[in-house]
Amino acid sequence: MINQGLEGVVAAETKLSMVDGQAGELVIAGFPVAELALNATFEETVLLLWDGELPDDATLRAFRAELAAHRALAPEALELLAAAARAEVDPMDALRMAAGTVSLTRSAGDREDAVKLVAAFPVIVATYSRMRAGLAPVSPRADLGHAANYLYMLNDSEPSAEQVRGLETYLNTVVDHGLNASTFTARVIASTESDLVSAIAGAVGALKGPLHGGAPGPALDMVFEIGDASRAEAFLRRKIEAGEKLMGFGHRVYKVRDPRADVLAEAAERMFRRGGDMKLYDLARAVEREAIRLLEEYKPGRKLQTNVEFYTALLLHGLGLDVPLFTPTFAISRVAGWIAHCFEQRRANRIIRPQSVYTGETGRTWPARNFAGAAP
Repeated sequence: MINQGLEGVVAAETKLSMVDGQAGELVIAGFPVAELALNATFEETVLLLWDGELPDDATLRAFRAELAAHRALAPEALELLAAAARAEVDPMDALRMAAGTVSLTRSAGDREDAVKLVAAFPVIVATYSRMRAGLAPVSPRADLGHAANYLYMLNDSEPSAEQVRGLETYLNTVVDHGLNASTFTARVIASTESDLVSAIAGAVGALKGPLHGGAPGPALDMVFEIGDASRAEAFLRRKIEAGEKLMGFGHRVYKVRDPRADVLAEAAERMFRRGGDMKLYDLARAVEREAIRLLEEYKPGRKLQTNVEFYTALLLHGLGLDVPLFTPTFAISRVAGWIAHCFEQRRANRIIRPQSVYTGETGRTWPARNFAGAAP
């Protein structure tokens, strides 16, 4: 029996996350996603995944200092990003190329490479974003945390506490999600005993694919196009009757509402409310309610509920991020999860080597040819 796409095949044991698509549950290192995402700093979440326990204050301070010490990009990385900006390459391609420059400096092993990668990802993305826009890069600050630094380097201004909490909640929410395509890619590379940087560069390449990285931007485009809650029903009916997909609804794994959507909806509401303008948030909620109602009407029993993309788009837009930054920002979080899986793979390693079934021809004979390759 061939399982196309390896669906239903169990390839690893993990203590990092548990996804229950039928119940709509996501557990990360023992914590329900809402419990973790809404309360932890991202640095705490990283150490929880890597070490299995929440850090004490001293360990957390030391880790933050370690990240700060590794944020500066090598001159060669800056040159590469400048060349990428001139060529106007996709931000995910720029991230993939620049991730490999972490190997330019000597490392004591996986753990040091891991810290370098997590520290470098937001700097790479923010630096490339500014270069692509014709702006000078902004150097990271040692006194700002991981999430705050990313927003600071993007905008050259210190973010508000509400913005930092909003981004931190997002980063915590998407840090790990079972054995998805990019995580599996990282584990396959790690299983060959290749270096950690190679495993992470491979994972970035897998995430770039639209069938995995998704498209949060179109979910918000739909909300903007509707513009007013009174227009939602007619607009959505036209799309459904035309056979078009409603972006931000339905998920391959979750057969009920994606639990990450609830977490990000709460984070977005908090951020928009404290920012003093709830118009976009209220419109998005109205569109969501109408979309769920109409999907059940047109496709009864399909359980096409809100997925993580819908509120990802709303939250990241509220933070001032442009759509091309959505997937790279996801990678800024998920790199910590990829690394945790590589660590886990290393601890009980066996090279990942599935088999294939040959379906080609057999019994062929080589045609008679002279030395020059022409038939005699």
